[in-house]
Amino acid sequence: MSMPLEIDPPRLQRLTASYLDQRDVRLSVLRLDEINPLVFGNKWFKLKYNLLTSQEQGFSRLLSFGGAYSNHLMAVAAAGQQCGLETIGVVRGELVQPLNPVLQFAADRGMKLLGISRSQYRQKDSPEFHEALRSRWGDCYLIPEGGSNTLGVKGCREIASLVSWELGARQRLLAMACGTGATMAGVIQGFSANVANRLEILGVSVLKAPGYLSGNVSHWLDAGKLTTEPSWRIDDDSHFGGYARSNPVLKRFMSVFSEAHGIPLEPVYTGKLFWRLDQDIRSGRIAPGTDIIALHTGGYIPVAGGLTR
Repeated sequence: MSMPLEIDPPRLQRLTASYLDQRDVRLSVLRLDEINPLVFGNKWFKLKYNLLTSQEQGFSRLLSFGGAYSNHLMAVAAAGQQCGLETIGVVRGELVQPLNPVLQFAADRGMKLLGISRSQYRQKDSPEFHEALRSRWGDCYLIPEGGSNTLGVKGCREIASLVSWELGARQRLLAMACGTGATMAGVIQGFSANVANRLEILGVSVLKAPGYLSGNVSHWLDAGKLTTEPSWRIDDDSHFGGYARSNPVLKRFMSVFSEAHGIPLEPVYTGKLFWRLDQDIRSGRIAPGTDIIALHTGGYIPVAGGLTR
């Protein structure tokens, strides 16, 4: 069975700037945000094998979890609509009317939304809570928050095959924003069979939770039983106060970056990724002669006539 949602091959966009030339650093962006009009970025890869498995097992309804600004719920809603599947989104916190743009996007694509208290939401992984949800909504295929399960990690392995480097790179850095660590673990697994020389993989945490994502990535890698893996690390110092937090410094950076390069950013994931890279290049922490490929994993909301966040 093939993936029901087609994608376009992502382009690799080389960025030009005087400070990159001065530092002898090549920075390119793998535009995963352009692979599908509605289900794009890492979400496509996280959902791929979950969707295939739901079809193989005969499910007609998907149920998943997320916060009020969850990119994942948007992707599940859009994927369900395109695949002819019912979708249910269990949302952390009360549903406030009018719905914010993220939840409105999901609702417009047929997703039924259920707001629950934060204390209830903490039970989202318990079998008893799952049974209560099935009693209310009927039989459904459950996808965890963020699409972060073994099938999600499996899908993200395929991102590695889309990464191609320029010849003559003295050092290679692959960078991405991280919220759960599943995408990064999948990419590391994807490179494990052919560990490139001088390759380092950097995950920029969007959470104010030092050590949390390193533990998550290690968990997924241990589950994958790798014999070799590329060098990797998590940056825990670019969260700007925590998940979905921002400040004028980040907002100003995103505005200048997007205007200079024509690449849309948002403050939850990609803004923090590119801010971290910018700081490390300018400070010299990223060594001269480095080739960087940054994964643009989406995060903005597709709307008629443009993009928003």
